Amino acid sequence: MKIRGERECKDCGARWSYYETESVVCPDCGSLHSVGVADRQLHTASPVELDLTAARADLGSEPLGIVARRASETAAAFVREHGFVHAGELQPLDAPFVAATELWHAGAELARSLRIDDVEEAYLLALLDGAESGQRPSPDDIPESMAAVRGLAAASSVADYHRDVRRYLADNPDADARRILGRIEDHRTRVEALDGAVPPEMADALVEGVQAVGTYLIEDSATLEAARERLDELDLDGP
Repeated sequence: MKIRGERECKDCGARWSYYETESVVCPDCGSLHSVGVADRQLHTASPVELDLTAARADLGSEPLGIVARRASETAAAFVREHGFVHAGELQPLDAPFVAATELWHAGAELARSLRIDDVEEAYLLALLDGAESGQRPSPDDIPESMAAVRGLAAASSVADYHRDVRRYLADNPDADARRILGRIEDHRTRVEALDGAVPPEMADALVEGVQAVGTYLIEDSATLEAARERLDELDLDGP
């Protein structure tokens, strides 16, 4: 949505950034009487952080299925709150968001399992350990039973980022970026239609493709070549 990011207290005159606090309460006097000032800007980002401390603390005291469910719920809440446009400026599709999305899907899948084997447990623990800093298991370390999770998580991450990029492009048109995003969307919908059942390397290439588009739109010196290369890989080996 487009909002006025600077607010002014009607009681004491203090000004603050709503983009940073997401609050209409005056930080100086606590008044609820404030007004938005300055121009409206597209803003979808939120000052939310992924904190898996509580889920990790359950390890050893709770069944792994319960840990998986709680970790999934925490990651899902983070993903829903996250956004990629801050005060009119596009942000990257960051690694913690991608890892949180994968943990959301992986935790939900394992929470439904009647039995979690050793390799699935190691995969979950790796995500629990690394998601906050954006670390995910490599494609070679993903259990076959969980490969579709990476595919679905990739499709979900790309859809979320694509949604905000479209909003950004409405104010900052770029025909080349739109064309590449159209190709990405074609691959994303195919992965989703296959319930994520694609090789993990393909899922990662899909994410890297849309990340490259973001880099191009954010950095004046960047080009779309990296995005095209990833999409060429998907065109050759696509689902």
